[in-house]
Amino acid sequence: MSGIVAALNPIAFRLGGLQVHWYGIIIASAVVIAVVISVREGPRRGIEPDDIYDMILWALPAAIIAARAYYVAFEWPYYSQHPAEIIRVWDGGIAIYGSLIGAGLVVYFFCRSRFIPAWLMLDVAAPTVIMAQGIGRWGNFMNQEAFGQVTSLSFLQGLHLPNWIINQMMINGAYRQPTFLYESSWDILGFVFLMALRHREGLFKQGEVFLSYVIWYSFGRFFVEGMRTDSLMVFGLVRVSQILSIVLFVGAIALIIYRRKRRPMVPMYLDGSPFRKQATEPNK
Repeated sequence: MSGIVAALNPIAFRLGGLQVHWYGIIIASAVVIAVVISVREGPRRGIEPDDIYDMILWALPAAIIAARAYYVAFEWPYYSQHPAEIIRVWDGGIAIYGSLIGAGLVVYFFCRSRFIPAWLMLDVAAPTVIMAQGIGRWGNFMNQEAFGQVTSLSFLQGLHLPNWIINQMMINGAYRQPTFLYESSWDILGFVFLMALRHREGLFKQGEVFLSYVIWYSFGRFFVEGMRTDSLMVFGLVRVSQILSIVLFVGAIALIIYRRKRRPMVPMYLDGSPFRKQATEPNK
């Protein structure tokens, strides 16, 4: 193993005694970009920027807490012995599915309080969420987590990866599959797919941009999860994220079919929220 280059430093810089981790910087940057894109789209669909900003103030903390709680719950044998580490989110250990559950609950109740169609808000956010997930995986890269099975240097070189990625995949004395990169690439491709299609006339009913995101993400996550070595497990036998991926994939398809057949009056995504558009228009 001679000639191996040291791993990248997960700490970006220090402010006195405070360590600022790349993980946090990358996640925060992804959130900012997602909010900017959502704020541009929201008014076109009758959702005011202030509604999006206010929702983020509630949804973001809920997503972080739920994501950490989800991870800790499935790793409780460890954290029960190391309770002081439960709050150390900057070291990684944030479960994406947990964050989606937490944020989804906030979106539902927030939209009810503001009289905003929850499906529409989810549609506006969905492409930016999968984009943020794709960017966020690079935080895992900096922490050398979310990696796959042992592989060879020649395999990684065969993927035409730059050396700084290959070097970072040397973990615990062996080269690893860059599963973070596989999922990140799938997520960014999903973002491009949704952004390219969501403004097609007559294509999406309200809720279907979001459900398409669920289908896309869960499909890719199922296969990437099967390659990882640090998956959360049930009884040490079944990967939790693979179970959820199957449930979400099948459920999202079934829900689209059900709504198309049983609820034909669901408005199109491009119709937005006419009531709120009228309510926010200035008097003429």
